[in-house]
Amino acid sequence: MSWFKRIKEGITTSTRQKKETPEGLWHKCTNCKKIIPFEDHKKNYFVCSYCDHHERISSNDYINIICEKKSFTELFKEIKSIDPLNFEDKISYSLRLKNATKKSGLDDAIKTGIGKIGNDSICLACMDFEFIGGSMGSVVGEKISRLIDVCIKKRYPLIIISKSGGARMMEAALSLMQLAKTSAKLHKLSENKIPYISLLTDPTFGGATASFSMLGDVNIAEPKALIGFAGPRVVKETIGKDLPKGFQTSEFLLEKGFLDFIVHRKDLKVKIKKLLVFFKN
Repeated sequence: MSWFKRIKEGITTSTRQKKETPEGLWHKCTNCKKIIPFEDHKKNYFVCSYCDHHERISSNDYINIICEKKSFTELFKEIKSIDPLNFEDKISYSLRLKNATKKSGLDDAIKTGIGKIGNDSICLACMDFEFIGGSMGSVVGEKISRLIDVCIKKRYPLIIISKSGGARMMEAALSLMQLAKTSAKLHKLSENKIPYISLLTDPTFGGATASFSMLGDVNIAEPKALIGFAGPRVVKETIGKDLPKGFQTSEFLLEKGFLDFIVHRKDLKVKIKKLLVFFKN
């Protein structure tokens, strides 16, 4: 906006300085680009009120949505990644870990602990894409394995929320070993007849999909979540063919029998509650 002001030499135009919008007041949907107040977006479980797009959210957000208020106690926070291979690409893996911790405020790509849904105690593991793309390294596998031991000891149901780009390349074979490790532990959980609910969110790829993410007694997913082993572009380049419409979305996987059902984020807690009652009975 501009206006005229009269000074000695004549009339000149001055431009009013534009005020900066305070950060965190508004949210712009990454899908439909509509803008809504951030507080309204948060109250709607970080789902766009215009197009129903489920935004990627943090592990803390999922914990707050699923667990009763202040009921979650984090376990194994002391376990942190190291750099046994002295791996270096653009920067060293050690520095990448430090940067990821500083940027995300997380110790690694997963949070594990015990919480409550209603009156039921659960063991919950929730991956976080903010830490090196939710990549699965030795710490992710170790935390899940230890949490399963807690499940068996206390006979608590297990819930894992997956959000991962796949195995962590900076740990090479050590990362890939976590697939077998977590799968073996889940077999022990099954032998002890303790239920495991797996929630797949956008995106769930690579080693996570190839192991614990698809091994639930019940596999559920959020709407339009991308789920697969390799990304659509990689698959298309490999087979040299156009992919089916909606390929690797949760709706496509449900149709093909890989998922049991799709659940809207606002209904997540209620649905899991019903599943826990079902398994208890």
